[in-house]
Amino acid sequence: MNYRGCGESEGHFSIGGWLRDVQAAIDELAALSEVSSVSVIGFGTGAALAVCAAATRPEVRSVAAFSPPADFEDWSNDPEHLLRHARSVGVISGESFPEDFEAWAEELDQVKAIDSAEKFAPRSLMIVHGGDDDVVPVFDSRMVADAHGAADLRVIQGAGHMLNYDPRAIAILLGWVDRQRFSSVV
Repeated sequence: MNYRGCGESEGHFSIGGWLRDVQAAIDELAALSEVSSVSVIGFGTGAALAVCAAATRPEVRSVAAFSPPADFEDWSNDPEHLLRHARSVGVISGESFPEDFEAWAEELDQVKAIDSAEKFAPRSLMIVHGGDDDVVPVFDSRMVADAHGAADLRVIQGAGHMLNYDPRAIAILLGWVDRQRFSSVV
């Protein structure tokens, strides 16, 4: 899926808006008569948002989170810089957004995978992280796993942040998908 402000999607980046995008995608899938449960997969920011969205949706039975930040404190410490960056990469266009900068910045402190992981438990959570990730510290995944209490945490030695390009991570993901397909529905 494309988050608001990305690709062909309309709108502008906000962490709360991207979280609502994931929740809307879950709702759309869950509404299909042929869907009995939903599993969510995310990478990086999308991994944190997958955990957060799943915690609010009981129809989500499992999440695979690759390199999830535990929170967005790094961004919330300097929201002006984040806003400039978001404009420079095109996920926010124009100067009129956000209308309420303080509310936009506050969302960065409210969306936390570490808090949502605890709420998501005891449902199935697999976390995969690159041992050499220089974007999101491995410690973030350890904190999210600890908050969940029963997460399957896997650290791939020698892997960086872009796990969607790492064949070892994709092999782990494909195995996880098979296990989800053949396990009993929650």
